[in-house]
Amino acid sequence: MRSIKQPGAPVTERIQWVEARGRGFSFTLQAGLPLLEAARRGFAAEGFAGGVLNFTAGALGPFGYVMPALSKTGENAAFYSDTYRPAGVSHTRLGSMTLGVRDGAPFFHCHGLWTEADGKVSGGHMLPDETVVAEPFEVQAFGVDGAMFAAEPDPETNFKLFGPVVSANSGARTTSRAFALRLRPNQDFAGCLEAFCHAHRIARAKIHGGVGSTVGARFTHGGVTEPFATELAITAGTVAPGAPGVLEAALDVALIDYTGGIAEGRLVRGDNPVLMTMELVLEALD
Repeated sequence: MRSIKQPGAPVTERIQWVEARGRGFSFTLQAGLPLLEAARRGFAAEGFAGGVLNFTAGALGPFGYVMPALSKTGENAAFYSDTYRPAGVSHTRLGSMTLGVRDGAPFFHCHGLWTEADGKVSGGHMLPDETVVAEPFEVQAFGVDGAMFAAEPDPETNFKLFGPVVSANSGARTTSRAFALRLRPNQDFAGCLEAFCHAHRIARAKIHGGVGSTVGARFTHGGVTEPFATELAITAGTVAPGAPGVLEAALDVALIDYTGGIAEGRLVRGDNPVLMTMELVLEALD
């Protein structure tokens, strides 16, 4: 399997996780608010301090983002581009967000694809402090109670990354057993989730949110993304019984690579290692 050497030594715990309770719901992001504040208010209205969400058609402007890029210093295995600030309103086609905390304040990690006002199709990593909701749009969310994604220094990648930590219960109404997860580099995305579900006796699961990166990508439709640095959003995901006695993860994703190439489809099981991180919420259905 492909792998990318990281600047730091591998951490022993390859899947960072916290068990919690959660619930799915939808809400509308309010126009004129920073995207971070609009998302925070939507979760807070349901009693949650954080969680994950997915969206399709939306409108953003002003808007700031970065794309994946090669590292110029060697301090990281890959890095970010300069900041892009397209004029006018950009219309999203899809995206996935993790809402958590950084330095004691609300923060998000959000990847997506969109079309800018001049017709340019692009994607990447949205910047919380430079992105505003231009028109109201609906999102599908999953709040977690008893866990929170917190940005902390990660010596393996030399980034400050979201990972799940235990948090106080807020008393929000919940319906499901849920796990906040972060997958560490150089392990197969699908294989991690399958092994995790097997270890925790989860027969079926649904994936909510899903923000991270893979070392290029191999798709079941035959498509291949060769450039190794990507920004990826999960658009749909499940873990369910496949062949007798085998759990199989079905992971539909969209990504942009550091050359600007865009790809979408279902990832091949066993051939898509994590590049930097992959954070998501796994809802146990059985």
